[in-house]
Amino acid sequence: MLKDILKILENNAHASEKQIATMVGVSAADVSKAIKQAEKDRVILKYKTVVNWDKADGDSHVWALIEVKVKPEPDSGFDAIAERVARFEQVRSLFLASGTFDLLLVVVDKTEHKVADFVSQNLAHIEGVQATVTHFVLKRYKDDGELLDGGEGVKRQQVVL
Repeated sequence: MLKDILKILENNAHASEKQIATMVGVSAADVSKAIKQAEKDRVILKYKTVVNWDKADGDSHVWALIEVKVKPEPDSGFDAIAERVARFEQVRSLFLASGTFDLLLVVVDKTEHKVADFVSQNLAHIEGVQATVTHFVLKRYKDDGELLDGGEGVKRQQVVL
């Protein structure tokens, strides 16, 4: 039952307990109890809304993917460094990844310059950080499972030869 409730909430955090109860086939009280326990156990971490800020306001939002090569700490491996990096408000997501680099960050700030400052003034000064590579996102098509432009597809002019 909990997996079904979680799938519904993950897709629509706005769904009411009554709606979920109907979909899952249990009482609203059972749904309420399961949700409260999942929140207490930190299975449900947060309820959120995916916003297309490009349409919502005129403020710029620069997105960057930053690869970070780190030297793992003897006792805690990558975890202690990742914990320090995660504290920065610019860091939206942080993953331990396979490949040439160890950590992958999703960073959002107002300008490319602010992202560069974050890397040079904050990230590079963390003990154990050996190298970074920053990729600026040129256009976002999909975020957290949602198409940002309504799924209308790419519209290009026909090329005539």
